[in-house]
Amino acid sequence: MLPGGGPLRTLSTIALLACCVPVFHAQARADSAAAPFVADGLGKGAVALDGLWQFHLGDDSAWANTNVDDATEHNGWEQISAAKPWGAQGHKGYTGFAWYRRRVSITLAPGASADVALYVPPISDAYQVYWNGVLVGHYGEFPPHPVWYYTPVSQTMGLGQARSGVLAVRVWRAELTSSDSDVQGGFDAAPSIGSPEAIGALKTAFNYRWLSRNETLIILDGLYFLVGSIALLSWLRDRRQMLLFWMAACDIAVVTVQLLELYRFPIPFVVSVEMAQPLFGVASVSTWYLLALLLRLDESRIIWRGLRVLALIAMAVCVLDTLATYAIGVVSGRWIAWMQGADWMLSAIYNVEQLLPTPLVLCAVVRRKPLSPERWVVAFFFLATNLVPVFQSVLSQGSRFAPVKRLLDLLLTPLFTINGAVIDAQALTAALLLFALVFAVYRISRAERRRQIEVAQEFRSARELQRVLIPEEQPQTPGYVLTSSYKPANEVGGDFFQVVALRDGTTLIVLGDVSGKGLKAAMTVALIVGMVRALASIFPEPCRLLGELNDRLAGRLHGSFATAIALRLDPRGNCIIASAGHLSPFVNDQEMELPGALPLGIAPGVVYEENQILLKEGDHLALYTDGLLEARNAAGELYGFERVHMLFTRRPDAEQASESAVSFGQDDDITVLTLERLPEPA
Repeated sequence: MLPGGGPLRTLSTIALLACCVPVFHAQARADSAAAPFVADGLGKGAVALDGLWQFHLGDDSAWANTNVDDATEHNGWEQISAAKPWGAQGHKGYTGFAWYRRRVSITLAPGASADVALYVPPISDAYQVYWNGVLVGHYGEFPPHPVWYYTPVSQTMGLGQARSGVLAVRVWRAELTSSDSDVQGGFDAAPSIGSPEAIGALKTAFNYRWLSRNETLIILDGLYFLVGSIALLSWLRDRRQMLLFWMAACDIAVVTVQLLELYRFPIPFVVSVEMAQPLFGVASVSTWYLLALLLRLDESRIIWRGLRVLALIAMAVCVLDTLATYAIGVVSGRWIAWMQGADWMLSAIYNVEQLLPTPLVLCAVVRRKPLSPERWVVAFFFLATNLVPVFQSVLSQGSRFAPVKRLLDLLLTPLFTINGAVIDAQALTAALLLFALVFAVYRISRAERRRQIEVAQEFRSARELQRVLIPEEQPQTPGYVLTSSYKPANEVGGDFFQVVALRDGTTLIVLGDVSGKGLKAAMTVALIVGMVRALASIFPEPCRLLGELNDRLAGRLHGSFATAIALRLDPRGNCIIASAGHLSPFVNDQEMELPGALPLGIAPGVVYEENQILLKEGDHLALYTDGLLEARNAAGELYGFERVHMLFTRRPDAEQASESAVSFGQDDDITVLTLERLPEPA
């Protein structure tokens, strides 16, 4: 301390220095801005243009020139690093145009190449590069017709012969969608300058690092595509295996989305969104149906119908979200905020829908259906694989908030690496799910195939039984020419008829149709035919025979029934007919009028009425089942009563009548039986 006012002098000195600090700082910034980046002794290698760049928001084509005053703050220029986005350097959430500028001083080492090149790492979203005011490269297109890409890639650009100059980069950032981070924009890493060979090596090294990091993902996608293709081919061979169909749809949709968004194909952002969003919906819906089939939830009509409604809603949300995201890239003004709000809302709805596998598994637990262990293992990995991307998607919607971003970064942190290949939570669960799914679908499909073979064998046995019960050759019918035709449909049906020669020289004919199809109908036919053969000689009268059949069948068909018509003929043309709710026969070109009656098997104690007619020489009688009447052509038109009437007007035999309906469009079993009265012998 100096004597004579020393403290006061010291304080004055400190105050003076404090006032000079801003001046020194501003001068330092100006000197720093004016000082170019020195690439001294540039040879065969490359050097990163790191440090501070001049940066300006907005757009002016003059900023590409070399004589721009970018060193003063009053012109709007500032300094930021090219090693991280502008959103992380004070311009959070900024979209639109911005410029980077850097003065570069180049000197070559002895024997170095005279040409230099530039390596530009990925930049969000579209950009142009100027060297000394000359455009040397670009990526994407600027408004009013912008083109940018979902995953930007690095580029290399030639700068010509080595000389000092100004490097200017014009960048345009698209409007933010719901999944975009507001700390992005512009450079993520500093560009590099060097010889063409060195710059090419940088590009190769970048691609190699990307390939090594994503090696696991590429292998998984290849496996998923292979499994999906095999499942699709297997389903095409057997369309009943819907488990294979949904597995193929899920795997192929997921891999296609990866190709559109992650593999750096030069597909414009708008196009990739238009294709990827609906595919996201297909993948989600396929996952739900696949999980529901694995958990045997298709056995519940309520759950299955609810799943169908949710699937339609999910697809509608994906389509609307596609339109909203597309609109963000093409509209302007106040509509941007509306479209961004719609994108946020639809994305939130979609993320909630992605939690559907959890209630599906809970439904399976509550229903307590016996399920094999592999089904539960697949369900567990389905939940894990589904919840990880759901959490990522939900967190990405709020990645603009610091706590949410930290959680997202934690979730995306690799669990471990294998030779540079990153294994994160999503990759691990996806791999385990694939192996569990292949094993489970193989086991389930093999069991289903075995069951289908057994069912097919049962159907073949039933069809053979029907052929035995309905023989092609009929007994002699004195006084008549009898023809019969039985045309079964693809399924085992319920048509039957029997021709029984009685001891008194008369003939008993019974023709009918059991409701329903399949093995149950076939077994009912076998039961009825056996009863007819046993009761024909005891109750030869048609009304008594139908009454006895009805009493024995009542309560034994479990909701089914059978229509039937019985008639008894003698050689002189006398015919007694009784009907149990069956279609009336045709005599020549006229349909007989028979009283209505209940079909067989509905209620016991039904009394059936008899009708008696006399068939003259040459008269034609035709009996048929509803398969003839209900034949349907490709346009959905029924054969109908009018065509049946015209058909029997021509007095066809049974084969001609049935073939007429088959050629029209068979939809059910068709049985026709005709009788023609012969002249009496002299």
